[in-house]
Parts: sequence; structure tokens; C-alpha cells
Amino acid sequence: MKRILVIATGGTIASLPTDDGLGGLAPALTGDELVSRVPQVEELCDIDVVQPMNIDSTNMRPKGWLTIAREIERAYDDYDGFVVLHGTDTMAYTAAALSYLVQGSPKPIVLTGSQQPMSEPFTDAKLNLYQSLLWACDDQARDVHVVFDGKVIVGTRAHKQRTMSYNAFTSVNWPLAAIIRGGRVVREGTGAASASAESVRPLFSHRLDEHVVVLKLTPGLKPSVFRALSTSCTAVILETFGIGGIPEGFEQTLFSWVDSGHTLVMTTQVPEEGLDLGVYEVGRTYAERPGILLGGDMTVEALVAKTMWACGMGHSRKVRERLFYQPINHDRLP
Repeated sequence: MKRILVIATGGTIASLPTDDGLGGLAPALTGDELVSRVPQVEELCDIDVVQPMNIDSTNMRPKGWLTIAREIERAYDDYDGFVVLHGTDTMAYTAAALSYLVQGSPKPIVLTGSQQPMSEPFTDAKLNLYQSLLWACDDQARDVHVVFDGKVIVGTRAHKQRTMSYNAFTSVNWPLAAIIRGGRVVREGTGAASASAESVRPLFSHRLDEHVVVLKLTPGLKPSVFRALSTSCTAVILETFGIGGIPEGFEQTLFSWVDSGHTLVMTTQVPEEGLDLGVYEVGRTYAERPGILLGGDMTVEALVAKTMWACGMGHSRKVRERLFYQPINHDRLP
């Protein structure tokens, strides 16, 4: 029987009503308590639980990603897989971050949570926890994935699409790795890009640059906003219009931003199909400009995590660019 380490971090799945009489929810149940409420998992694997934090995922920070990655690194040789219990609001960011902090893992690293607390009578928590452990025990599962509502989503492609429905997460610009139906893993087409675990360790990283911000272009936004960001931000991820539209008047400001040593990543605020600055004249000016990184079809969550990782690891523009364009866990088309 496989050994799985559950890393509990809080979130809705662990929440109970607060004592203030206002009816709000806050993380309270421990990881051991959550696992004990799904006794069926005892038939799947041997489980140990660690609890490095018990927070609302709104309060998850890059230092929390590093903490989770350290827990995985510390225990990596002793377990066959890892399940991270996490709040849904920032789960996609954490899944992407772990893809860069624990690269090429031959053992599965699975994130899950729920839209309703484990304590609720009609919760989705029990099934999500069970299915996550089922995937973690699969002989072909590897690397980082989100398992939620029967879908197995590559960790760099997950996006929270709905705030209340149980099918909260979608896979952006990449097929599902698998679905889980009737207690069985069913792989679908090219999404079945898993392989048997090899006796190698993943590449662990330990540094992130937190000074990364996402800026969405809106009609009437002034280029002067970059001056306000210049002293506090290493990098800006700029969400352009459509396939890569940037209004007149931004050119000199954006060129000055990268010339001063800052990192600029361009993406689109449209959720699917990605960026192509070469299509329209309003974007073509930036397509070949040195120092500007192009997000392609990556999710914003993956762009945030990868930019923090690349800036944390790379002290020169050339190194950051090389790291950024390296495909990792299917985060971008090569």
C-alpha cells in the first residue's frame, strides 16, 4: 500500500462557523480531523498528515508556497505522493508555484479543497479528498495537479472559474490530464501525459521574488502608473486588450521600464487562446523589443508564479528570459 503525505493548510474545506455570532467561516479543523471524516481513504493508502498552517487561502503568500515546498522536499524520499489541502481562492496560484518550486516530480503532488466545508451535510469536500488520494495513488500520476470535482488539471493550467458551484475549476488552454469517474481514473487523449515514477528526485527551488504585480489595461489608464510602481516592483505582468492591443502613448513608458532593469511580461486579459502581439499594429511594436517577455497561452496564475520564480533565480535579464521561456509542467506551448 502506498504512503501519502497530506499537507493541510486550511481553507474552506477546514472551516467552521466562528464564535462571533455573525455566521462567518474560518479554518478550524485540522488535517487529521479532515482525513478522519473520510474513512474510505483507509482502503487506498497509508496516510500521514502535517499541518504547517491553518489559514484562509486569501492569506496565502509566496512564503507559504515555499513552506509547502519545503515540507515536500523534507519528506520526499519517505512517501509515494503528496496531497495539499488548500482553500480554493488561491489554489491555482499555489499549484502553479509548486510546479516551479518542485520541478519534474516523478511522484504526484496534488492540490484539492472544497466549495463547502467538510462539516456541511452536502459538502463536496469528502469526494474531492477521496479523489485526490485516488489520483495520488495512481501508478502513472506524477508532477503537480489540481483534482477537483472529478477533474484532474495540470497545475500550471488551473483557473478558478466559479465562486459557488462545485465545478469551480477549469483547465485553460490545455486538456485535462484525466477525469475520475466511479472511483476509477480515466485518461483522455493527449491529457494523459503521465509516466511511471522513476527513481529520481525533482529539482527543488528555494527563492522567489515577491515584488511582482499584475496590471490590467482599462480604457483611459494612464502610463504614469508605471512610475508609481517603479520603486516597489521588480516586474509587471501587463494584461493587454484582446490578442495584444496596447493603447497609444504607452510605448516610451514601457520601453523605459525594461531599459531601467525592470521585468515586463505581456499577456492578454482574455482567459483563453493566448497572446500574439504580431497580429495588429497596436501590438507589433512590442513583439520583438528586447527585455519584454511574452506570456503566450499561459494563465495569469502561472505567469505570476513563474515570474516570481524566474526573477528570484535569475540576476540578469538573459537568465530570467531563459528561465521564463523554458516550458515547465505544460505551462506554455514550446
